[in-house]
Amino acid sequence: MKAKHLQIRIEQCLALAKASNCPRRKFGALLLDPGRNVILMDGYNGGPRGGGELCGGATCLRDQLHVESGTRMEIGCHHAEMNVICNAAASGVATRGAWIIVTGEPCILCAKLIHHAGIARVIVVDGGYAGENGVGYLEDHGIEVEKAAGPRDPRLGAG
Repeated sequence: MKAKHLQIRIEQCLALAKASNCPRRKFGALLLDPGRNVILMDGYNGGPRGGGELCGGATCLRDQLHVESGTRMEIGCHHAEMNVICNAAASGVATRGAWIIVTGEPCILCAKLIHHAGIARVIVVDGGYAGENGVGYLEDHGIEVEKAAGPRDPRLGAG
């Protein structure tokens, strides 16, 4: 995939993240066919399919309970990576050999899903949300991880 096309897909992924209704953080994910340069499926973090309340309603339950990032994964939104892989499965879209763009480093559970789905490359929008993640897991299991320029994590302050 040409660099200019990848940059456009990154911008689309960042725009998709804005669809999230999570009051804490907004993440997006795009599943790509790199050979044809087409989007296979998209996803963002949020509540369950069909609507319904998020874990804490208008406020983030993870924030209310002071849950450290990367821990207690049973609390919180469905992650963007989880949603894109489940959307692909529900629609009969093959994930083997695909690439995924994510607007933050995948957590360990999402990394395991990415690996098991046969996704070949993960493009992490660099400067996105940092924290406990599954990048090491992905690399240990032969999945290419590439960082691409993006906005800075606001929690890291100016610099």
